Amino acid sequence: MGTKGKVIKCKAAIAWETGKPLCIEEVEVAPPKAHEVRVQIIATTLCHTDAHIINPKFKEALLPVILGHEGAGIVESVGPGVTNFKPGDKVIPLYMPQCRKCKFCLSPLTNFCKKLSPVKNPLVDQELLEDKTSRFTCKGKPIYHFMGTSTFTQYTVVSDINLAKIDDDANLERVCLFGCGFSTGYGAAINNAKVTPGSTCAIFGLGGVGLSAIMGCKVAGASRIIAIDINSEKFTKAKALGATDCLNPRNLDKPIQEFIIEMTNGGVDFALDCAGGPETMRAALDSTIVGWGSCTFIGVDSEMRGLMVSPVELIMGRTINGTCFGGWKSIDSIPKLVTDYKNKKFDLDILVTHTLPFDKINEAFDLMNQGKSIRIVLTF
Repeated sequence: MGTKGKVIKCKAAIAWETGKPLCIEEVEVAPPKAHEVRVQIIATTLCHTDAHIINPKFKEALLPVILGHEGAGIVESVGPGVTNFKPGDKVIPLYMPQCRKCKFCLSPLTNFCKKLSPVKNPLVDQELLEDKTSRFTCKGKPIYHFMGTSTFTQYTVVSDINLAKIDDDANLERVCLFGCGFSTGYGAAINNAKVTPGSTCAIFGLGGVGLSAIMGCKVAGASRIIAIDINSEKFTKAKALGATDCLNPRNLDKPIQEFIIEMTNGGVDFALDCAGGPETMRAALDSTIVGWGSCTFIGVDSEMRGLMVSPVELIMGRTINGTCFGGWKSIDSIPKLVTDYKNKKFDLDILVTHTLPFDKINEAFDLMNQGKSIRIVLTF
């Protein structure tokens, strides 16, 4: 390509300040340095995580920033030392890196990688590339990267350990969902909760992650899947994907956890909270059965500071766990999930409610924040 080694000028959505819409700007994207890859983004989706950063209540935001962490594209050029990618490859940027060398990557127990900070909020980690500089400039100012991905731009630069090569015939307008939402929900059920055949499950929150968790529970062989959301319009899709019961807490005459305990004769085997507020986390834990009930936290409210748990609840045999990126070792797993999708093991079309041109990104945020969408795909 004629752009190799040169600065590319292109369109990107920049968050200059919190509480304000993103601005579509012309940005300059520098060529990739050692072990970096410059990617032309073809499709990207929105996730509530992107909205957290521009919420004025989130005090840790590093601005200005190019958000976006669910995308798919094509390699434009590679920096020195890159051996796994070549121009023209179809790829998915990954906020969960996999260096394949650290003690975490070498352990089967986790999908964590030492490139991530064990103490920093993941939302403000990987805000610069390995040499602690940015590849984005706008109006003479450096712009922060986001989660090592930054997909709200026509071109981005990522580390070669934050990128998965996928099949050449993959549909980028669908497989972009593997960058976060689908992988997180589906993997939470299979890899983290480890849902078992014949079990009962409760899924709290039926956005893209929650609906993907239902798919995971169904694939794992759960016999009863209870789907919970305060928006009953989500129930049609939940049932289509395998939910056996749908409950709206606002339509019940008692707390949701009490209702679930009664209908399941003591509580569910697995609860997965995809909503992330303190009330739903508490309800999810309370709805699990004593003795072996497992509660998996998937989403976290950006303002959440803590959760009150009594030691007695744990002594009685309940367990709490969490997931990041669905427990998938990212570079190893994403190509396999793409192949599973091509082989029709699961349906991503049902998760995509809107496809909009990239310029309408602020309209897309409004739809998401109003609960009127599941996943919105933006195309350039």
